[in-house]
Amino acid sequence: MKKRKKTYPARARHPTRQASAPVVINSRYSEGGASRTRTALKGYYPLKSSTKADVDVNLPLLRSRSTDLFYNSAVGAGAINSSRNNVIGAGLRVSPKIDYKLLGLSADQAKEWQRHAVREFNLWAESNACDLYRKNNFYDMQDIVYLSYLIDGDAWAAIKYRKPLAGCPYCTRIQLFEASRVCNPDAATAFGPVSPWVVETINPNTGNRIISGVEIDADGAVVAYWIANRVPFDLTNPAGKLDWVRVEAFGRRSGRRNVLQISHEERPEQYRGVPYIAPAIEVLKQVSRYTSAELTAAIVKSYFTLFFTSGTGSTNNIGDVLASTYGPHERVAPEDLDGIEVGAGTLNLLPEGIDVKAIDGSRNLSTFEPFVNNLICQIGASLGIPSEVLLSRFQSSYSAARAALLQAAAVFRTRRTWFARDFCQPIYESWLAEAVAIGRIKAPGFGTDPVITKAWSGADWFGPVMGLLDPVKEVNGAALRIKYGLSTGEREAAELTGTDYDNNIDQIAIEHSTWQSKGLEVPRADNTGGDSGGGETNNAE
Repeated sequence: MKKRKKTYPARARHPTRQASAPVVINSRYSEGGASRTRTALKGYYPLKSSTKADVDVNLPLLRSRSTDLFYNSAVGAGAINSSRNNVIGAGLRVSPKIDYKLLGLSADQAKEWQRHAVREFNLWAESNACDLYRKNNFYDMQDIVYLSYLIDGDAWAAIKYRKPLAGCPYCTRIQLFEASRVCNPDAATAFGPVSPWVVETINPNTGNRIISGVEIDADGAVVAYWIANRVPFDLTNPAGKLDWVRVEAFGRRSGRRNVLQISHEERPEQYRGVPYIAPAIEVLKQVSRYTSAELTAAIVKSYFTLFFTSGTGSTNNIGDVLASTYGPHERVAPEDLDGIEVGAGTLNLLPEGIDVKAIDGSRNLSTFEPFVNNLICQIGASLGIPSEVLLSRFQSSYSAARAALLQAAAVFRTRRTWFARDFCQPIYESWLAEAVAIGRIKAPGFGTDPVITKAWSGADWFGPVMGLLDPVKEVNGAALRIKYGLSTGEREAAELTGTDYDNNIDQIAIEHSTWQSKGLEVPRADNTGGDSGGGETNNAE
């Protein structure tokens, strides 16, 4: 019997399938952000490379443009100063917070130790003896460091020790220096026209890699920094000799930092920071150019010029009249067309036969403000700052202004935490180690056990307050948070008014005693609800 040949249904062929090639059906991002066929994305093939190629190679130019926008752009300066004023202000103040339970102390003993530590720290911090250059105190140095961090992408400080000075028994000194001084040894090519791609070299003595002045070991851990004796490409000293010194990142015995890098990197293998306004440089520059062009055009359009003709062809009489009317330094009527000028309040005398044309002084700026405001909103979004805060202009409702301030405060608080972690706390710990070593502060067990040392070194850092749009609502809210254990009086005093809670209580006790000694009743300021609970409901409403 003849066997029947089996038949199978034909498979559907993909419209773009080739007979000799396997079928690959793209999905998800292939038809979206990774599409190679969509009109909007054709030709859009950016390349993400290493941090050396993406960051280090471009740092000199980014720093220069960032510096220019800070000094020569109103919006650029506003963006940087908004962060600077709200994060640092007059300086972050230390509030020691030791782990007194671990240290076997009572709460009262801990409070007294912390007060004494603050007094000793301010003896050093409020004097310019803490500055190696003897120029600024610790709080002024914070402003300089944070501004450098915003403009250059990272700021740098070295912890050094010198002999005590009169009025200050401490040896600890802080040296601030420019970010551009941290660079590869013999790195003239990194700043000159030879090759801008030289961002990595090798330390021949250790075999470690050096990336933009940061020496790392085989694991990628930072072990040292290479610091030049001056800023490369110094225009005032272009022929000066450049020398580098290798400074180990950590003390060999103490393990504490010798050099502080204040930065916030965004990628795993990134060793240098990026300027704060880098994402908005192009828009900031265009806004600056557009604003300058509109301002120039408005000034030109504001000129109103009068032209005169002489019926007799003589200019002497009219010239004499104009000369007697205007002062010796003001413009007088010219005798020919070469002297015709357009300016504020300019008077021009034209010879006979010259036609007079009026200048239109009108100018339509109806689209300028909304367009620029929209761009500033985009700039603020890239920096995490609402446009109202960026421009320091609150024209909407209380709720909208409050929301803008809260959103900005969250960003500023985060940056304050970063800055305190990178700059303030390491310096406080170095100072505390010296204070304990010379016997000005008693801290049993400090330096013998890392856990004990950390327990003595704990501290909070408080900076400028956010500001009160409605003081009654803000204070009532703070009082309720304290009442229900959601916050503390110390934190609320620091964040609302920037004052010390314990000092406030001591001063209030003195003032109450003064009222009572005069036979007066102490005024009660508790407006957050009484025991009945009715007032609390009203205030919540």
